[in-house]
Amino acid sequence: MEVLGCLPPVLPPLQDQVEEYLLTPELLPIHSAANSRKWFPRVPDPHRLYTLSPLPPGSHLEVERDTASGEITGVREVASRDAGATAKNSLSLSRAPGPPEEVVRGSTTNYPFWPGGFPEPEVDTETVEGADIFDPENFLSSHPRLSGGITFGEAERAAEEKNIEDEQEGRQEAGLVVNLADILTEQKIFEVDQQPSKKGGGSLSLEGLSQEEASLVQEFSIEPPPPRKQEFVLDTSSTKASPIIARNTEWAENIDINAPVDDFAVRVPNPACTYPFELDTFQKQAVLHLEQNDCVFVAAHTSAGKTVVAEYAVALSLKHMTRAVYTSPIKALSNQKYRDFKVKFEDVGLLTGDIQINPKASCLIMTTEILQSMLYNGSDLIRDLEWVIFDEVHYINNAERGHVWEEVLIMLPSTVSIVLLSATVPNTIEFADWIGRIKKRKIYVISTLQRPVPLEHFLYTGTGGRSKDDRFLLVDARSTFVTKGYNDALAAKSDKNKKGQQMHGPRQGRQHLGEKQEKNLWVGLLDHLVRRDLLPVVAFTLSKKRCDSNAHLLLSQDLTTSREKGEIYTFIRRCTDRLQGSDKKLPQVLHMRTLLKQGIGVHHSGILPILKEVVEMLFAKGLVKLLFATETFAMGVNMPARCVIFDSIRKHDGTAFRDLVPSEYIQMAGRAGRRGLDTTGTVMVLCKSEVPEMSDLHRMMLGKPSKLESKFKITYSMMLRILRVESMTVEDIMKRSFSEAVQMANQSKYQKELEQIEARLASEPEFSCLICKDIKEYYAIARDYTKQRRHVYTAMMGFLGVVKAMSPGRLLVVSHGQYQQRLACLLKLDQRDQNKLTVFVLRGKEEVEALSGEEIQRKEVLAASQTTFEVLEDTSGHTCLEVPPGSVAAITAKTLKISADKVIANVKKRLIPRFKDDPPSQSVQDLVNQMQRLNESHGEDLPLLSLLGDLGVREMKAVGQVHSLECQRSKVMDRACLECPMFQEHFGQAFKRLNMEERAGRLRFLMSEEALQLHPEYKMRTQVLQQLGYIEQNKTVTLKGRVACEMGSHELMVTELVMENVFGKSPAKEIAALLSCMVFQQRNCSEPALTPELKSGMKQFKEVAENIGVVQQECGLLEPVGDFVDQFNFGLIEVVYQWACGMPFNKIMELTDVQEGITVKCIQRLDEVLKDVKNAAHIIGDPNLREKMEAASAAIKRDIVFTPSLYTQ
Repeated sequence: MEVLGCLPPVLPPLQDQVEEYLLTPELLPIHSAANSRKWFPRVPDPHRLYTLSPLPPGSHLEVERDTASGEITGVREVASRDAGATAKNSLSLSRAPGPPEEVVRGSTTNYPFWPGGFPEPEVDTETVEGADIFDPENFLSSHPRLSGGITFGEAERAAEEKNIEDEQEGRQEAGLVVNLADILTEQKIFEVDQQPSKKGGGSLSLEGLSQEEASLVQEFSIEPPPPRKQEFVLDTSSTKASPIIARNTEWAENIDINAPVDDFAVRVPNPACTYPFELDTFQKQAVLHLEQNDCVFVAAHTSAGKTVVAEYAVALSLKHMTRAVYTSPIKALSNQKYRDFKVKFEDVGLLTGDIQINPKASCLIMTTEILQSMLYNGSDLIRDLEWVIFDEVHYINNAERGHVWEEVLIMLPSTVSIVLLSATVPNTIEFADWIGRIKKRKIYVISTLQRPVPLEHFLYTGTGGRSKDDRFLLVDARSTFVTKGYNDALAAKSDKNKKGQQMHGPRQGRQHLGEKQEKNLWVGLLDHLVRRDLLPVVAFTLSKKRCDSNAHLLLSQDLTTSREKGEIYTFIRRCTDRLQGSDKKLPQVLHMRTLLKQGIGVHHSGILPILKEVVEMLFAKGLVKLLFATETFAMGVNMPARCVIFDSIRKHDGTAFRDLVPSEYIQMAGRAGRRGLDTTGTVMVLCKSEVPEMSDLHRMMLGKPSKLESKFKITYSMMLRILRVESMTVEDIMKRSFSEAVQMANQSKYQKELEQIEARLASEPEFSCLICKDIKEYYAIARDYTKQRRHVYTAMMGFLGVVKAMSPGRLLVVSHGQYQQRLACLLKLDQRDQNKLTVFVLRGKEEVEALSGEEIQRKEVLAASQTTFEVLEDTSGHTCLEVPPGSVAAITAKTLKISADKVIANVKKRLIPRFKDDPPSQSVQDLVNQMQRLNESHGEDLPLLSLLGDLGVREMKAVGQVHSLECQRSKVMDRACLECPMFQEHFGQAFKRLNMEERAGRLRFLMSEEALQLHPEYKMRTQVLQQLGYIEQNKTVTLKGRVACEMGSHELMVTELVMENVFGKSPAKEIAALLSCMVFQQRNCSEPALTPELKSGMKQFKEVAENIGVVQQECGLLEPVGDFVDQFNFGLIEVVYQWACGMPFNKIMELTDVQEGITVKCIQRLDEVLKDVKNAAHIIGDPNLREKMEAASAAIKRDIVFTPSLYTQ
């Protein structure tokens, strides 16, 4: 019952409100006309419409001058080629500079500068942009759709031209005009000597002119054209040719350093840099060429003084107010060079992955990878570069990083001159010619003949005690191998081994000494060195573990004085004061301090970087008397010792143990001998268990160093960086690599030969025959058939049934050289020599012994259609042939009874001149008679054996090859031209043209990009990038590809992780730990203890890597999926995670058996990866990931891991 008088509801029910809100959105306030239509009052300003955004000027003014007087005669407007050019759209050096933050490192969105030696891009004159827009002839006078138009000034111009012609004719009739150009051309009065006169000018000859003509010439003061500027060439005519000078090439010239430079001060009156000592001849030669802005390649022995050349190039850049870049293969060497150059020059900067000191300096020290990145990223610093100095160029042989040197040399602009410094290598001219050819600049090669301090090499057989002085000279200072010294060492070692066996029994092949014996050896050796005054000494020990153990064994030895101990202690304390807290008391720091106070040092990659620098500096001061080092110490800064010792001459190269190659031995042994202090350097090889083979020692000590070889490879990073630029292609880079040097050098020869063939083809008459219309197809199919037949019969020799059938006496049909489809009798099958066959064939007495390659090819193609062997009219001659199995055309079922050995012996005997007229032996004559009868019978009753049916070939692949061969044979026999009664005559006429067309096609292929060695791999990698979405089908780089360009290494892997958002839910510390797999390379290490989150992340990483590996295999690349996944090593993941969490360094080293130095290097390189991912996050617009990368980088950048280098302080 309702109560009367109650108030109605004030608001509509809530359900009605919700329905109205959801079902009638047009009633929402946002659609109200009052909200959507508002008018803002403003003052009209029509003049704003006239304002245009500023555009770069499309033209500039050029002054016109009188060529004789030099006076300005006018000004003309010229189109600006680089108008509007920026780093985002142009490769020109004249483009507008980029923003200040991109001056040093550039940007991945920038174009590189146009590389030197590349042909200039062709201008399309058909387009408006390419045409001369200021030429009135290009102006349009009518609309394209109108039949006529209006022209202005035509009548006036025609009248003007007519008046000028009439005036000239009148003057000529009056004899007032003399055409001097015609006179000079007809009489050839400009005779400029080939050799310029002392004044440098040409001479004007008036001989042969009449008196009137001569007076005219003198009256008008006609001067001859100036002689062409001669290229600077060192005058060595007064000296004898040096025997070491290699053959010069078009782009490389070897300089004879035997030629004295007595007038150096005259030729270089104002040197950019002076030295307190007399320069060596090779240094003077190099300086002369640097002054001429030439590129030089200095290949000199260790400690010869190559640094002088580098310093002079830097001094020249300072003098010219330009820049110089000094590149080194490793970051540690860059730090050392920075300190050395800082002493000599003030304006020096350093650029490495984690350090940037004075980046706008005139002289910049950097690793080659940094310069590579600057070139690809279009750094504006490249504009100012005058010199790039490549130190340790022989590092181009490094399999992992050698390609970087090649890419940098290819990408350098033409304005940059090159200085190459290297140890002695045998193919300097070849390497220099390649660089000169790709840069279109001559390279001057300067090589030293001998070391400034000669070396003496000894074998040390002592084991301590009485034998501690047992050393034997093996190679003297004149590089003469002393065989007596080797024999004496062998005898001494043999006596010791016999005594040892009598006392302790046989060693059972043990290669190393026990700990006690090792200590006795080194203690005795040190005593020997001290008494012979041979300290300081570098003991190259090719194992980090043995370096540490040997140093530990000698803790009881004291090699320093009390004063030296004080200096060492003070220096170490000053250096370690930079360390924080517990880092000062790390076990390695304390142990190294103890060793150094005794005068003993250790130097290898497992040592902390700051401690390695301490060791290097103390060694340079002469306070380290004995240094145990790996071969990395031999690279870089000049730190010579009085003596060098090889603990072993065998090393593990990552695959297996092997002996040192000559270049490795020479590089390390070169540290012996201090210039100005020692007359000779001493090198000792320790013979611990036995004396190495004489041949191995001779090859290692006196053998030729390794040649410079190309290690160029196609990387995804290089491809993506080049594909960004429309004007360049990856093939442009590939064809200029060192691996393609020979092919590139032959391009002009190929082009010339192709032009000759095309000219001959143009004059060759076309062949015509109604029946032989398909003779061209016959030629192509027959050629393919013969190639396929060679391949099949070569492969068939691997089957037992075929080998059994190939017994002496077996009749074959062979096609070899001039003997095509010739019946032959098998005499011998040599399975040890690639299944080579010795066969007996008949021949005519007048048969030509050697046909041209073209004639042999003609016979071969004709023979492809023969159904039987060739029947000879004259069989009076015979011969034996050695043929490969591919020369077999058929195997018959018939076997002759012969004495094969006697036949071979008799034929060979009659090849000797004094027996050539002897009659054949009875065994030979019997064989001749049997084969003559078969020839006369035209091969009747001579069935052929089937490879599949009769010879039992059953393997699937081989069966397919045989069927394919039979199919090809059918195609040959189906050609209509074979029905022509004059086929052979017609084929002879057509063959010449077809052969030339084939040769022309071959030459075009050799000149094409498809002939490049790495072109197949490039195609495969292009497919990988397309399939993974880094480039479009037209090779346009996508966003994903731009992200990959930011990566310094493992570009596909890191990009896939970023784009698939693998890091989305992970905290910064876990991301840093997981990314350590990108930089950690040591294979053998303890198993890390992982959290569930890290295990999950590691699983995701491996899945991404496996997906990339599968795509690569699908696209044809040979790298196994497992190998691609295994390159990402998670052995340091726990260490990095705890380090990012703040654990002290001494605690994280308890979690792993990886040495301290390797751990520090790994974390330092990890910071570079984090920066790359941060830049990628900026490109894709992911602020969350960017913040995580900044947090991860901040978490790992602390304490001893990122302590600044001592060389930079």
